Amino acid sequence: MPKIIVGLGEVLWDMLPGGKQLCGAPANFAYHAKALGLDNSVSYIISAIGNDTLGAEIQSQLNRLNINHTHLHISNALKTGFVSVSLDKQGLPNYTIENNVAWDFIPEIPDNFQHPIDAICFGTLAQRSPVSRESIQNFLATLPETTLKIFDINLRQSFFSQKIIESSLTLANIFKINDDELKIISKLLKIPGNEEQQLKTISQRYTIKLGILTRGSSGSLLYTENNTSVHPGFKIKSKDTVGAGDAFTAAVIIGLLRGFELDKINDCANQIASYVCSRSGATPELPAKLVNLLNVKAIPQNNNKGI
Repeated sequence: MPKIIVGLGEVLWDMLPGGKQLCGAPANFAYHAKALGLDNSVSYIISAIGNDTLGAEIQSQLNRLNINHTHLHISNALKTGFVSVSLDKQGLPNYTIENNVAWDFIPEIPDNFQHPIDAICFGTLAQRSPVSRESIQNFLATLPETTLKIFDINLRQSFFSQKIIESSLTLANIFKINDDELKIISKLLKIPGNEEQQLKTISQRYTIKLGILTRGSSGSLLYTENNTSVHPGFKIKSKDTVGAGDAFTAAVIIGLLRGFELDKINDCANQIASYVCSRSGATPELPAKLVNLLNVKAIPQNNNKGI
């Protein structure tokens, strides 16, 4: 039976200095999950676009990337979303996000997938609108606990609140955050301690199975109740960091679905995210050597396994 992997939320164009690129964290996640792919896996995007030129170009790009878009709503009243992106000297992006676009009004989501969903990734940005927030949270609430429900916090501008974050954590069983975001969330939720202690508190408070912390070029930390994996990262020449976090998340999820141990997952995810940083845009084609990192059968371990 094929694995069903879903990116739920915004899909849009990033207007980068070098030209426009398909983006939106859920779409990036869906692409990388498919690229790293399990046998016969299907990646879906659940979102909304306008009935316009940019929307038609998104559909064309999704076809090229082999992402199923049968759950992509097309609005005749609202335009396709886009984001103006500038890069600083380190290649870090600054975003100016258009308001009141199609993905702010994702309608009720039908549960008519061919098979049960194995993993679904969502964030805060698409929940800035009450309409999309209700659709997203209602759909997540219908999914069984066996589905990996990844809350990629992905803070953008002022498009988040304590209420959205807490309700999303309650619906998730995995969460992913970067070190800058953890400082904001820990202050917002009044969580003391160092990074590992903060991940532990969030996981216990909201019944999370796996906490994922990315630290840019300094690597990452994966936390479960029974195990912690720390990776120092890889030193590379970064072109831009757009999509690297989404590639990291996708690699972790594929590793979990294949049954790899946590340290192996952490190393593979860092390799893949580093490669994305070395290329322009969020969805570069991944070389076979990276795809093959996770495209092998896992050897069962006595300890240090995933979740």
